[in-house]
Order: sequence, then C-alpha cells, then structure tokens
Amino acid sequence: MEERKINVKKIISAIFIIAIIIFMLIMYNKYNFNDFTKNISEKNKTTFTRDSEVKCSKMDSYKIENIDYHDAMFSQVVSVIPFTPYKVTCKVKVENVENKDTAQNGGAHICIEGTTERSEVINGTSDWQDLVFYFNSKNREEVNIGFRLGGFMKEEQVKGTAWFSDFKMEAGVANNDTNWNMICFIFPTIDVNVNVNGKNEHVNLQMSDSDISKIKANFERFETSIREVSNNKMSVNIKTVTIYEPIKTLSYEKESGYYVSSSDVIDYIDSYLKEDIYDHIYVAFRMADKQKGSDILVNDWIGLGGMDYAGIGFSNIRMPDDENNLAYEYNNLINIFPEEVFIHEFLHTLERNAKEYGYEVPALHDYAKYGYSEDRLQGLKSWYTDYMNKKINYNGKLIGLPREIYAYKPVNEKNFAYSTKLDALQEPANIIEHIRSLIKRIGKVFEMVGETSN
Repeated sequence: MEERKINVKKIISAIFIIAIIIFMLIMYNKYNFNDFTKNISEKNKTTFTRDSEVKCSKMDSYKIENIDYHDAMFSQVVSVIPFTPYKVTCKVKVENVENKDTAQNGGAHICIEGTTERSEVINGTSDWQDLVFYFNSKNREEVNIGFRLGGFMKEEQVKGTAWFSDFKMEAGVANNDTNWNMICFIFPTIDVNVNVNGKNEHVNLQMSDSDISKIKANFERFETSIREVSNNKMSVNIKTVTIYEPIKTLSYEKESGYYVSSSDVIDYIDSYLKEDIYDHIYVAFRMADKQKGSDILVNDWIGLGGMDYAGIGFSNIRMPDDENNLAYEYNNLINIFPEEVFIHEFLHTLERNAKEYGYEVPALHDYAKYGYSEDRLQGLKSWYTDYMNKKINYNGKLIGLPREIYAYKPVNEKNFAYSTKLDALQEPANIIEHIRSLIKRIGKVFEMVGETSN
C-alpha cells in the first residue's frame, strides 16, 4: 500500500511537471518574438502575440492589435552594406484597420524605424497578401527594419489588427542609370470641405483646358531643359495623365498651409504606379481662382517638393491664383523658362536625397547667399545650372550636388534581377536554432542589466 502511494505521488508529480512544461511551451510560443523587439509609443493601447491559429505558413504569425488609435511595430536591427539596394518582403493580413483621420495614410506596412522610408500601406480588412519594401542603405551600416501598424507621423495612428509572416530580405545590385522615369498627374477639379479659422468652408475649383495644356507643355519643356541644366548628367522620360475625379481631401501643415499629399490622391494614382516603374511623381492642380473670389486655401507657393510616396519623390505643381499670371506662359518678352517650377521641385528631391546619402549640399533656397538672383526672363536658371553641376563658388571651393546623386534613383524590382538572399529576419528553423536564439536573447538581457548597473 505504501508503495502504491509513492507511485501515485510520482505520477501526480510527473503530470504536474508535464503540465508546467506544456504551459511554458504555450507561453513561449505565444510570446516568443525571436530577435524582434516590440516598439510602442504609448502603453496599454497595443498587444503583441504569436498567433498559432491565424497564419499563412507553418510558422506562427506575428500579431499586432491596436485596441485604440496607436503606432506599434515589431522591429529588428540588421547589418547592411552602404550604398546597396535592399528588398524586404513579408505576408500581411489585416482586420478592421482604420486611420484616426481618413485623410492620413497609416496602416500595416514595412519601414525603417526612425525614418519616413516605408512600403505601401495596407488598410481595412483583407486576407494574406504580399508586402514589398525597397530601400537603399545609403551611408548606413545597419538599419532597424520594422513591421508596423501605424505610421511615422503622429497623425497616422490606427486601430485594428495586423498579422505579419514569412519575412525575407535580399540584397540587390546598384546601377549607374541616370535616366529617370517621371509622371505628372493632372487633377482639373478640387472639391473639398476645409476648416478655415474655425469655420467650415466648401471649395470647388476647376482647371481650364488652357491650364491643362500649359502644364503638359511645360512638362515637355522640362524633359528637354533638364538635360541642358544638368549638362547631360541626367535625362528624363515623361508621361502625363489627366484624372477627372475630384480631389476630395487636402493635407495641412503650419508652414505650407493646405497642399496635396500622396494620401489625398493615392486611391486615384496607385493603379498607374503599379503598371510601370516611376522615379518621380508630380501632381498638378488649381487651388485658387481670384477671378471667382476663391483664395482661402492659398499659401505663398506655386510648387512644393521634398515629399515622397513609398520612396518615390512626390511634388505639387499649383496653377497661379490669377489666370492673368504668366508664370507658366512661354513668352519671349516676359518668361522663357516657364518649366522652372518642375526643375525647382525636383531639385528639392535631389537635395533631400543628397543629405540622406551623407553629402553636404547648399540649401536650394539659399541662392542669394551665394550671389545669385532671379533673372527677368529665365528666373533662377543660372543657379540651378551651377547647383546641378557643382559649380557654385563659395570661399574658393566649388559646391553643389555630387554627380553620383543622379544615379541614386528609387530602388525598384529592376535592382533585383541578380539578388542575394540574406539570413536577416529569418526565424529559427529547428530546435537547435531556437535554443541558440533563446541563449542569444538571454545574453542581451544580461548585457542590458550590466549596462544599467554601470
């Protein structure tokens, strides 16, 4: 009888130990994020788990659930080779993902933490689909790759659920091609409701056929003049598309006022961007018409640059407020450089790119500082020419854009005709790799404790 009691105790102990092991395995599988770090901007708004039920492969998916409007992501620091194109892919599934502000563009995407570099953004509810993120490492030796539900801007916070899975990363091959493909989307109609000084205003504005013709003509002139201004260091191929659906929302910032961001038009232009590869995007529209007494949206600019959409430069071209304004009219006596706005806004993208690649370049708007002024007939053409050819003489030194910048176009699929698959972002494939990963993470914890105690 005593021996039976001992055996029963052993059995109970064994069952208890097995139960603990099973519980630990369940918890390990549910909250094991391997080499990923969880990132949040606020507490108690997001839950992170490994999902064994909603998945698209053998591996448990990485689940982010924003129970309130928030920005959250899994991220992993990976080593990269400077000035190299990279491609990161994953599978993503979303459920009830919605923006706090419908005019913003937050959602599920891949990004580089701390930057605006990101992939296409997925919203709403949809089953598993491919998500692709292209980027150039620029002068960096490591980047923090994020799988995000939200956005870089505070206004891009979202709520809802996203599942990420099947992470892959590969290195591509840079090329020296300096021929850029550019597209200009012309929107003849703006039909928006905006808040001006606390008052709701409805604004409906139309471009005339003459406006549309001027935009097209100047874009064609830009195709020729960019070769001249750059001294053949680069060239462009252009395409114009007129979209007659009205722009229904506008973005706003204190410095520039109302403008058209990519989120305001992406539903209209996305299909065109998927049909072909473009290196720069222009959007042209009318935002005021003084003849009709409508100028409440206007700030002091006719072009706005330095923006991007998924790594592609994005610029605004705005028609002058007054139809009698000849800024876009070619005239031998008044204006022989009406394509200037296209060059100016594109140079803002090159200026931004150069700085992000680690080059020191003069600010595009500082022409007066270096002794340049606007010419009556051709504006700042001499400044742009010296800027693009690094011929600005400053304290005995020639400064301007580096020649290499004309080959640093947005990364796209053509860079991966001959690619190298990388181990980065890969999950442990067997028990040994799981143990190594666990030991590695325990080591990191001890390192952090050591750093804190010091």
